[in-house]
Amino acid sequence: MDLPSRLQELRDRIEGYARDFGLDFFPTHFEICDYKTINEIAAYGGFPTRYNHWRFGMEYEHLSKSYEFGLSKIYEMVINNDPAYAYLLEGNHLVDHKTVIAHVYAHVDFFKNNLFFAHTNRRMVDEMANHATRVRRYIDRFGIDLVEDFIETCLSIDNLIDPFSVYIREKRSEPPKEEVNELGLPKLSVSKEYLANYINPKEFLDAQRRKLEEDKERSKRFPERPERDVLQFIIDNAPLELWEADVLSTIREEAYYFAPQGQTKIMNEGWATYWHSRIMTEKALEASELLDYADAYSSVVASSPMRVNPYKIGVELWRDIVERWNSGRFGPEWERCDSLAERANWNRELGLGMQKIFEVRKLYNDVTFIDDFLTEDFCRKHQLFTFAYNQKDKEYQIQSREFAQIKQKMLFELTNFGQPFIYVKDGNYANRGELLLHHKFEGTPLRLDYAREVLSKLFKLWRRPVNIETVVDGKGKLFTFTGSDHRETSCSYEAL
Repeated sequence: MDLPSRLQELRDRIEGYARDFGLDFFPTHFEICDYKTINEIAAYGGFPTRYNHWRFGMEYEHLSKSYEFGLSKIYEMVINNDPAYAYLLEGNHLVDHKTVIAHVYAHVDFFKNNLFFAHTNRRMVDEMANHATRVRRYIDRFGIDLVEDFIETCLSIDNLIDPFSVYIREKRSEPPKEEVNELGLPKLSVSKEYLANYINPKEFLDAQRRKLEEDKERSKRFPERPERDVLQFIIDNAPLELWEADVLSTIREEAYYFAPQGQTKIMNEGWATYWHSRIMTEKALEASELLDYADAYSSVVASSPMRVNPYKIGVELWRDIVERWNSGRFGPEWERCDSLAERANWNRELGLGMQKIFEVRKLYNDVTFIDDFLTEDFCRKHQLFTFAYNQKDKEYQIQSREFAQIKQKMLFELTNFGQPFIYVKDGNYANRGELLLHHKFEGTPLRLDYAREVLSKLFKLWRRPVNIETVVDGKGKLFTFTGSDHRETSCSYEAL
């Protein structure tokens, strides 16, 4: 439903405020929806044109129950597209709509300008509709049960991609031609013939021969090097029907579209909260709306001891960057200062805060954002800590307030969305056509129940036994699904 005239007027005014602050965003279309419609759109990942699947129906039921029981409420939803689409919840207070509109414009600014969204499809609304049309055709041809079961299998493993592959461009060049001897081995050039036996001794030639044999053996590997994009490897090499490969390709495409949102959750939500706060408090908020706005804002940035609130951490870090770069609290001089009194009153009046946050908005993701800008002073000011479950007391307790541990835990949870790194190591394992995956072990073991379920899903695609090597209790383990049962054996584990 289109916006009423009053909201259209507010939207235009807030858009002007946002552009005055320097935000740069795509044209944005707003629609107002009742709670059932907005829950339905949210269940489809924000795309009402997406293909149907029972997973989305389950998500809709969950969202509806949460709303009806007062556990959660969707205020807005915005789609990374050009033009962008945003949905407002019918029945919200006018001050909520104003806040959400400002929030949306900041999100769209982030979508448009952040490096990690640069490769996303800006016509994804249309592309989702195309995907849905193809899926419906397959359902008409092969039956809903077969197609939905296959989609369920694909959705269960849609995180097995390489989100950084879109930034890699391999440059292929011809290797330099080396001078070779009569055995076909490379040798060093010799200016004088009598030096040949000294420059190219037998030991050197033997080592070169072994290297050539190893390179030849490596070239036989399938794949030649470990592949992190498991879905693409399956599309290219699994014995899939044409329609199955097409469906898996669409799900892989959607996974790459959504990946930057997971990579920038803290930054993106913090950025939108920072700017809606400034637009409202400095420009758009009326005196009569102050209490309603403060109540809504406090619920958005409420801290929780059990989880990181991306709105809270994000907005406070953006504010901290502005304050630090305005006052000059960065660089070698600041780092060398060890006087608490001097640091407390430090102000070089540089005024670089706005310039810095727009630079950070463009170039960073959550991992680099936290790594560069989460400081010990920030952790102390906001009383951050890590927690863990105490088996003796049967409750969660504060584990540490040490800055290094706080930062390490946050970075670990953000890297690869907190999920394990999985690679295709061998597509012809044991020369039997089996698939061998490699878990890059970094101290945290795999959840074996999840691993076994993923192996069973991959078997449906590979149609041969599927294996994964990992580390359990310090020892190499190989988990196998043969199609009928799960097996566990010891193996030698070597890091890639």
